[in-house]
Amino acid sequence: MLHWALTFLGIALIAGIFGFGGIAAASAGIAQILFVIFLVLFGVVLVVSAISDRSS
Repeated sequence: MLHWALTFLGIALIAGIFGFGGIAAASAGIAQILFVIFLVLFGVVLVVSAISDRSS
């Protein structure tokens, strides 16, 4: 998931450099959404692993 967020961020940066505003904005938006999803999933995994370590 983080890989896709970084990929879309790279596309947004390259499109922004070459002046493709619509593509840059769309790619940046997708990258932001994927990054937030990645952070939420990472937090869930941390909590679940902490709970499972404590119970065993």
